[in-house]
Amino acid sequence: MRRKTHLTERMEAAEKTGRLLVLNVDDRHFQRAVEVKEYIDYEKVFGNNNPAVLEIGCGKGQFCTELAKRYPDINIIAVEKSSNVIIDAAEKAIESDIKNLILVRCDAEYITKYIKPKSVERLYLNFSCPFPKKSYEAHRLTHRKFLAMYKEILAQGAEIWQKTDNRKFFEFSLRELTQSGFAIKDISLDLKEDDTEDNIETEYEKKFKEQGAVIYMLKAYLL
Repeated sequence: MRRKTHLTERMEAAEKTGRLLVLNVDDRHFQRAVEVKEYIDYEKVFGNNNPAVLEIGCGKGQFCTELAKRYPDINIIAVEKSSNVIIDAAEKAIESDIKNLILVRCDAEYITKYIKPKSVERLYLNFSCPFPKKSYEAHRLTHRKFLAMYKEILAQGAEIWQKTDNRKFFEFSLRELTQSGFAIKDISLDLKEDDTEDNIETEYEKKFKEQGAVIYMLKAYLL
């Protein structure tokens, strides 16, 4: 993706509003970096102690902004690693004056550094990169190394909701979840046929549905 015009200035302006947090890790040694905790102060950034949910890989923010509008009494934390992408989500939230949504620019590998233990009531993984090559499967957001991180931040009874158009990635997710101590609560093998009122379309989902692609969905919880 071509770098957006005036990206640095736009990121700085969004940060000043408090709607965007840019979290840069100085120590690129993953294990050492996450040991030093810098938890986001939910009460400070949201101004309340409402339940919090998390989206990892929010893209341009269509899902998280709509979620925030539908559920004003829930705090949404939306994570995206690309500044070039998250700026669209941040500016969308600022323009709509959404108070219960913060955008966080950081890599998913560092979420336990910034997200408080047992503080997330639901985790959304919408159309994450499937990393189709087997040699890259550890980068998939439903790989067991990520599931171990999620166990740290998910509250008792919290759920993981995943959507993808990639069947092999979906099957991989089912195996990893069940082998990591999660139970599957609900599955759809074609979401456009089983669409429900509480489903919120992402940019990719709308595009894939228009192309006739099958959308897979699962809901899982920790046993």
